[in-house]
Amino acid sequence: MKIICIGRNYANHIEELQNERPTEPVIFIKPDSAILLKQHPFVIPEFSEDVQHEIEVIIKINKVGKYIDAKFAHKYYDEISVGIDFTARDLQSKLKEKGLPWEKAKAFDGSAVIGDFLPKEQFSSLENLTFELKSNNQTVQEGNVNMMLWKIDELIASISQYFTLKIGDIIFTGTPKGVAKVNPNDVLEGYLEGQKLFRIQIK
Repeated sequence: MKIICIGRNYANHIEELQNERPTEPVIFIKPDSAILLKQHPFVIPEFSEDVQHEIEVIIKINKVGKYIDAKFAHKYYDEISVGIDFTARDLQSKLKEKGLPWEKAKAFDGSAVIGDFLPKEQFSSLENLTFELKSNNQTVQEGNVNMMLWKIDELIASISQYFTLKIGDIIFTGTPKGVAKVNPNDVLEGYLEGQKLFRIQIK
């Protein structure tokens, strides 16, 4: 399986980092080794002094697809959750300055938190889902998928123009504003429509 991530999909996060607004989805990939194993803490890597949390709505692909039309994209996933795209922001900034790829800052071991998946039928509308991240019981990020520049089905259509989607692939759909540095002993909890789907400790 592969993890496909979308950058700059919320206008308020683009403004937060003073990035240029894209004209099409920004796509990057994490390897399966980026998945933080269940019940394991996230250990801040020694190569960064500014690892930041980015909570995102995530979906799991349930069948193989290529060149998927957006109107049929809903057939390619039936589970949804939230996760964290951990980002070594200091390293990413250095790479971006040199025009180099982001992988070292985005795809390192343990950089992808994947929450417990829920059936999408559980929700009355996938166009109006709220989600939030709490750090030490305080809400630090919150958003709604209706704020996305590109909706989930549009993302699937776009991604599938370049990459064959396979069963088990996971798509991270972008983060809203509120990204911030994590510190040792922080406890992060992710919620989708008020349901807690992950809890991790920082070390």
